[in-house]
Amino acid sequence: MPLRTSLPAQAGTVYLVGAGPGDPSLLTLRAAQLIGEADVIVYDNLVSTEILAMLARPDVERIYAGKERGNHALPQEQLNLLLVRLARDAKRVVRLKGGDPYTFGRGGEEVETLVEQGIPFEVVPGITAAAGVAAYAGIPLTHRNHAQACVFVTGHLKDGSMNLDWPGLARRRQTVVIYMGLHGLQLLCEKLIEHGLPPDWPAAIVQQGTTPRQRTVAGTLTTLPGLADAAKLKAPTLIIVGEVVKLHEKLAWLPESA
Repeated sequence: MPLRTSLPAQAGTVYLVGAGPGDPSLLTLRAAQLIGEADVIVYDNLVSTEILAMLARPDVERIYAGKERGNHALPQEQLNLLLVRLARDAKRVVRLKGGDPYTFGRGGEEVETLVEQGIPFEVVPGITAAAGVAAYAGIPLTHRNHAQACVFVTGHLKDGSMNLDWPGLARRRQTVVIYMGLHGLQLLCEKLIEHGLPPDWPAAIVQQGTTPRQRTVAGTLTTLPGLADAAKLKAPTLIIVGEVVKLHEKLAWLPESA
């Protein structure tokens, strides 16, 4: 059965495209098509340089709008209005976001502005970091013997605090995946223990998952902060907490550098 032919990119339209967790081969066909047809690409810090090098036209306008800890290239409100202006200039605009646009990607905020301003748009899902990174690290997010639920949360610290539903997260038989939690790792582990998980509960942190620079550090809620410090891990990272982490050594398939 032939593949459905996707419509070409339209002038004056904004395409929110998920770039996946890092490996360019994990892009969807629709994402690759739109990147190749774009007049302008507004891309994030987490979008791999390989994706742009492989798929974007040489003459495409590239606008960096990355958000790193303590360094936002463009405030979100300005970024929203930039997308509106580019579309009104009759550009085919690809807003390229790491992972999935609607999973901790502020895609909803950007689309709200587009709707309010009457700008046509399309959302192209991407493989979110939780799914891609866990798979490449050999950690299934659910497993009949270990976890029947999976929770995604953001560990981004604001004013030195991490405001999460700790009783809801500190439950057995589930996997908790924390985005952007490296700098709050110590507090995260302490809070989960404080709210009922045992100190030896399995936990792992993965740096730059799905890329050649992937590194996985596995331990427990007690040991993981020290192990991560010793490994000198740097963002982007993903933290996975739950009994499924015990499967990492058995199921890991991607060679990693030390």
